[in-house]
Amino acid sequence: MARNSEKAMTTLARWHQMKIDEERGGSKEERRPYLSTLCDNLREAEKWRMTIIRDIAKKVSQIQNAGLGEFKLRDLNDEINKLLREKGHWERRIRQLGGPDYPKHGPRMLDNEGKEIPGTRGYKYFGAARDLPGVRELFEPDLPGPSRKTRGELMRDVDADYYGYRDDDDGILEPLEREAEIKGIEKIEEELRLKLEQKGRIMKEVEAMELEKPVEVVKNYFIQVPSQEDIEKKIIEHKKKQLLDMYVSPSIVEKETEARQLLGI
Repeated sequence: MARNSEKAMTTLARWHQMKIDEERGGSKEERRPYLSTLCDNLREAEKWRMTIIRDIAKKVSQIQNAGLGEFKLRDLNDEINKLLREKGHWERRIRQLGGPDYPKHGPRMLDNEGKEIPGTRGYKYFGAARDLPGVRELFEPDLPGPSRKTRGELMRDVDADYYGYRDDDDGILEPLEREAEIKGIEKIEEELRLKLEQKGRIMKEVEAMELEKPVEVVKNYFIQVPSQEDIEKKIIEHKKKQLLDMYVSPSIVEKETEARQLLGI
């Protein structure tokens, strides 16, 4: 019985909803076009704009509840910003179709305190979303920093003492400089004396090593090195002798040698 009664209630609820839809002018639910450019009727564009405004008002009233949690508040704030962008698209489409210019003449968006809703680069925060971590810092006013002095105020403090022209007139700096100068001279003299003593020790050690080293006797041998002309003559005579041995008989060579000796060549 309980199951049949539940079915009857469900059927009754569907029938009741059908009657309500018929009284409104039809049971088919219209859906808003995905793009505003798909709508060519000014009256329909005005209707969809009012639908978006009602959705925005509903979600703005929901986001005032701080007990929804951080994630729910962030999602609601994102949905409101998305609807605001969509409302801007429909308002531009209404202007293209010859309707009023809502962004130019419409009222500013205010919060529950009557202040304009702030945001960064078009993104706005509503209700309890303004108190979320990382968002609260965006609405805190910047603290004024220390005021900077002008050039004229800085020049008032510039005098001879600023450039150090009267530092020697106090009678304190000059004795200190004289004492530091004497100490610096003494330090330089001591370093020079130590360098000279070290250099003298090194020279003495070098002289002692030279005296201990045995004297080496260097003998000079003269070796006569033939010149280029002598080498060329020797080569020519050697080649000439080879040719004579190849093409001339030994008897002729002996006669020629005797003739050269007689002539003294």
